[in-house]
Amino acid sequence: MEKGRRSFIKKSALATGLVSTFGFKTMAKAAKPKAGKGKKPLVISTWNHGIEANEAAWEVLSKQGSALDAVEIGVKVPEADPTVRSVGYGGFPDRDGNVTLDACIMDHRSECGSVAFLQNIKHPISVARKVMEETPHVMIVGEGAYRFAIDQGFPHEDLLTKESESDWKKWMEESKYHPVINFENHDTIGMLALDEAGYIAGSCTTSGAAWKMHGRVGDSPIIGGGLFIDGEVGGAVATGLGEAVIRTAAATVVVELMRQGYNPQAAAEEAIDRIMKKHQNHRDMEYLQVGILALDIKGNYGAYGIRSGFNYAVQSQEKANELIDAGFRLKWD
Repeated sequence: MEKGRRSFIKKSALATGLVSTFGFKTMAKAAKPKAGKGKKPLVISTWNHGIEANEAAWEVLSKQGSALDAVEIGVKVPEADPTVRSVGYGGFPDRDGNVTLDACIMDHRSECGSVAFLQNIKHPISVARKVMEETPHVMIVGEGAYRFAIDQGFPHEDLLTKESESDWKKWMEESKYHPVINFENHDTIGMLALDEAGYIAGSCTTSGAAWKMHGRVGDSPIIGGGLFIDGEVGGAVATGLGEAVIRTAAATVVVELMRQGYNPQAAAEEAIDRIMKKHQNHRDMEYLQVGILALDIKGNYGAYGIRSGFNYAVQSQEKANELIDAGFRLKWD
């Protein structure tokens, strides 16, 4: 099990047991990290499974391949890995027992594609790219996304593994059948890459919150929410509670802050502060956790989370593939 990522979720889920009264004053602030810098090409992605995703992306980038190809190929690794329970095949189902997938992809030209509430297709990121390249649309959802994928040659596949089905049945026996927002899994994989030519691209893919209401879609397929790229500036990707990311257009905020002169680290921190401010009296705040990655076109990068536990993987021409704990605003006492 991916320790850092699971710790992130468990700490959020156990919040009420760790503090008697929720509030920022019950938490301890952490020191601010320094911004990172890498020589292009460079790839950065969320969570422990970002290590394997980076390796696949690096195979593309190290051979003068495009950032767009890299971010698609990279995140297909966790999409196909049944041990990654928050992405693709083997992902946790919704409360009705259906595995539904969301993904988006974007390049330096502002070309983008997205799918949401997609079922029975293992690689939503590749379907999202087909939406970008083969249709006049940006986003296709549900049955329409499935029919489009089949028309494009993607095979119909059962995505619910025995392990995920067993966990779902256990949850049905032990839990009340109503939404408990923030209590369950809200993580994803997001990736940003800068290629040898200096072009940037990003991708994001997820099976969404475990046991979510049927039809729920988070920030991962939302261009401007969970992912945003501007070829003149850089890009950002978010992970965590999608509803909070959507409410604050987090990825767009980060990119626009970088446009104004913030470095990626400072931009990520400012965006996290805005999310916290907007949610300090919100019903979601009790379990709120969001992590942000940012990368500019010069190869500077940064990462930050509301709470401890968020980590990311980075690889560049001068840096071996490495897992790094992101800075955070709050930690549990």
